[in-house]
Amino acid sequence: MRVIAAVPFASVLDTFARAHPLDRAHEANTNDEAEEHIRNAELSLGSWRRVLLDRDDLLRVVLPWHLGEGGERELIPQSGLTVAEAVVRLDAVTRPDAAGGAYARTNPVCARKLAGLAAAPFTPLFLSTRAVPGIDYAGLVVREGLIHLDGLHRALAWERAGRLTAGTRIEAFLAYEEGLAYEEGQGHGEGQGHEASRIHEAGLAYEEGGAYAEGLAYRRDQESGHASTAADVRHRAGQDGDGLDIHAHG
Repeated sequence: MRVIAAVPFASVLDTFARAHPLDRAHEANTNDEAEEHIRNAELSLGSWRRVLLDRDDLLRVVLPWHLGEGGERELIPQSGLTVAEAVVRLDAVTRPDAAGGAYARTNPVCARKLAGLAAAPFTPLFLSTRAVPGIDYAGLVVREGLIHLDGLHRALAWERAGRLTAGTRIEAFLAYEEGLAYEEGQGHGEGQGHEASRIHEAGLAYEEGGAYAEGLAYRRDQESGHASTAADVRHRAGQDGDGLDIHAHG
């Protein structure tokens, strides 16, 4: 991950609003809810950096619960999946012979978004280093790292289309806590110079030690029916034109 610069929250909001207008004509435009996640990140963490992500960074991003735009098939469980894990799951459910039918039939809105965004220009993602308050994040097992705020469908579509190569860099706005400010003189990753690695370390810390492994083990148990302590979260239906994680009542 390459850090470009600190950015004020007003600039983050302006970038989001230009790419995701609240009045966009879309069959299910809930960009207001995506903006709410970003505002929650500001309230919880309070500082922002503009960064560039490589493919490995992007594949590690943790995605929150996603029922596939109100379709029949859950794509991301309440406990969360990384982008890499979600791509594997999505590849399995999009096969015509997949149990229950192909994803285009069971989750048509989500499938259309994925198809339409596969060739879309690379546009900024919005992330945080910690799970933010809100119903979408209540059940996440891995709560620190690179956490998705906006851009779920784009990230999945770009990876599945083979567009995330070794040289690809994706712009993102990353919310972090000021107490994790970079320490000067400890370059970490390409091009970071004097802005060293505390935020980078925070963004990747969940991969080190036992926390990440424990989270994965918990998630596997949960999905196989051996554990059920995740929060029971339900909220209104809806979905963002570019990938907000919103779920139907049920």
